[in-house]
Amino acid sequence: MAGGAAAAGALATSGCATTTIPGTLGGADFSRGHRLRAGALPTPTGLEERSAVVIAGGGVAGLAAGWRMAEAGFHDFVLLELEDRTGGNARSGASAVTRFPLGAHYLPIPNREARALIHMLTRFGMITGADASGAPIYDEFQLCADLEERLFWRGSWQEGLFPKTGLSDEDQAQHRAFEAAMAQFSRANGNDGRPAFAVPMALSSTDPAFTALDRSSFAQWLDGKGWRSPPLRAHIRYSMRDDYGTEPEHVSAWAGVHYFAGRRGWAAGGVGDSELVWPEGNDRLAGLMAAACHGRIRAGQTVFRAAAEGEEAVIDTFDTAANRSHRFRARAAILAMPQFVAARITPGISAKSFSYAPWVVANVHVSALPSGPGTGLAWDNVSAASESLGYVVATHQTASGAEGPSVLTWYNALSRQAPAAARKAMLTKPLSAWQAEVRDDMLAMHPELEGAITHIDVWRWGHAMVRPTPGFLTDPARRAAQDTAPPLLHAHSDLSGLSLFEEAHFRGVLAAERAMTALGHPFESLL
Repeated sequence: MAGGAAAAGALATSGCATTTIPGTLGGADFSRGHRLRAGALPTPTGLEERSAVVIAGGGVAGLAAGWRMAEAGFHDFVLLELEDRTGGNARSGASAVTRFPLGAHYLPIPNREARALIHMLTRFGMITGADASGAPIYDEFQLCADLEERLFWRGSWQEGLFPKTGLSDEDQAQHRAFEAAMAQFSRANGNDGRPAFAVPMALSSTDPAFTALDRSSFAQWLDGKGWRSPPLRAHIRYSMRDDYGTEPEHVSAWAGVHYFAGRRGWAAGGVGDSELVWPEGNDRLAGLMAAACHGRIRAGQTVFRAAAEGEEAVIDTFDTAANRSHRFRARAAILAMPQFVAARITPGISAKSFSYAPWVVANVHVSALPSGPGTGLAWDNVSAASESLGYVVATHQTASGAEGPSVLTWYNALSRQAPAAARKAMLTKPLSAWQAEVRDDMLAMHPELEGAITHIDVWRWGHAMVRPTPGFLTDPARRAAQDTAPPLLHAHSDLSGLSLFEEAHFRGVLAAERAMTALGHPFESLL
């Protein structure tokens, strides 16, 4: 089913009775993607169009490339997006109550090395100045308000995402040892002088003492340390599924350590561990980048061929609204798309070693905010007893003290099955079944929400994020995509192997700067 399809599902409420709850079943436009996969797109006819740069893809990487060129005073580019709007997995929805995320929903305070991202946040007014040491001062109204996160553990809510009660002495000892190891990794530098783990990851050390972790899974590495405490492993599992959509058994140990040791938020006022959050999630950033590309974005464009012809790039795209194909010629093309898509449109590109995690996001409208025993409502709320990844409160920043109504954005990574099987099941499951699953999970956490759930919209991401499986650091296909040169450049978080906003932004900026260098446009690098 294509994204945005409206429907209503029947939910079991008690006994044999059923009721219909309003809602929609949407997602990325699978029909367009599947038509590209089938190769059923017509050959371009008519006049060709020329542009100095063509950006194929309007997710975070493509928007970052466009923002960077506009920031440098270079405007001879066009951005082509398959969907009817840009943003990729940072897109959002809206209702009469609030805007709400459909995917990525926060940005951690960037590391010092994320120079381009810090520059952009300053331009967008999210950084308002610097202290005497040069550390950025963030707009406090865009930092996550208290309470940031809480965990439902053994019948009660508590602050933080690791249990504080009911732990054995061994559980506590293993947790302390794990935390100490991650802190040591975070402080470490390699023999090349770089941080062992950096964000963007391309700035991490290549010292074999650290990169050797990529040879095994995170679960295997933890087993080797003897860290098998159930509460610790449950917390680690949540973390891997939260950032990578993948079980620890399938995550590279390097990526697993990076999750815990890679972030060293650089900020004045001791807020380096905080997050930037907005009701619409990371679509706040995507929208601002899109605004910088005003007049240069063309949506509903399925790029189905990208090839180098001499020193030029030839881009063929199908215009959904016009129902015809069109050809662009450019001095440089930036392929800001997942590797599995790039492999379908560009000769010689391989995506065999890349795999992607499917996700489901549900936006649950409630007439009153949930409560429950223990610590009060937080922005991020997770249950240790649930298979889901919990929910965030879309109105947290705007009405954190109100009783409602509100929208609770519920997440789940479909990581129990192999990705292909999970995707197939995801696409065949009806709206009513998704709504029942979401509703039952919410009521298990919050029985007080019985009768207060008024609407459930479900959004499916078939290829939500690349999976950093063991060996991804040295994967030849990933490294080849990183090293492309004009006229065809690649830009996507796939090149990092980590589906994070910072990685997509870095890859987009890097490709834009490479394109401007090739075209002879002067600029001062932000990297």
